[in-house]
Amino acid sequence: MLSIEHVSKTFNPGTVNEKKALEDVSLHLERGDFVTLIGSNGAGKSTLFTAIAGGFVPDSGRIVLDGRDITFLPDYRRSREIGRLFQDPLKGTAPRMTIEENLALAYLRASKGGGGIFSTIKAKDRDFFREKLATLGLGLENRLTQPVGLLSGGQRQALTLLMATLVTPKLLLLDEHTAALDPATAEKVLELTKKIVTQQNITCMMVTHNISSALELGNRTIMMDGGRIVFELSGEERRNMTVEELLRRFKQQTNRQLDNDRMLLTRE
Repeated sequence: MLSIEHVSKTFNPGTVNEKKALEDVSLHLERGDFVTLIGSNGAGKSTLFTAIAGGFVPDSGRIVLDGRDITFLPDYRRSREIGRLFQDPLKGTAPRMTIEENLALAYLRASKGGGGIFSTIKAKDRDFFREKLATLGLGLENRLTQPVGLLSGGQRQALTLLMATLVTPKLLLLDEHTAALDPATAEKVLELTKKIVTQQNITCMMVTHNISSALELGNRTIMMDGGRIVFELSGEERRNMTVEELLRRFKQQTNRQLDNDRMLLTRE
């Protein structure tokens, strides 16, 4: 379904700011896979997502989505098939536009027809938006005309999740999408995420700093470090993996102690 084949990327090559962000990364996802990615700051997790989403062209390698080589396809052309959520709830929505207008933009962009203007959104579309908003359990279905900028961070992130999956994407990228939320709100958004991904059978990749969540959610866990995939867990090995054993495995693979990293992965 998704094949990342020997992808490498170095930023600012030949300068004092040279940074090898991805190094010979290869990964294959089957349809319906839910992969969690963990690793310290600078490991390459978000950079890998940006490569998949079309934020830059890799120096080498290729990216294939559903049998189609998208390596050189611009990001706006990929957005119909790839949904992405960021850590910052302010990203992904237009704050001065209403909830209905944001949903209309997402719907028109992702639908195969594409194009169009807001006037093409009819009463049946508004009913569709209300129905989808009601599934969030936040009361947003009664606030279609409210500007998105007035919503809380959790409400905006839930809305962004809905926008990204309003038309089922081939791939959903979740880049620490609950990290900026308070614990209770983060848990609610995570539950919504699991519900939507499961119901729509969406192929999904999620970056998280919570090791326990990484081992509990989905069916595969990948650890990255220094722009490389250092190991992957799945099946029985993953089900039996503990946080302590995972940290020991990381140290064994990288000769570094993750607990001493500037960015600590959450154990709880």
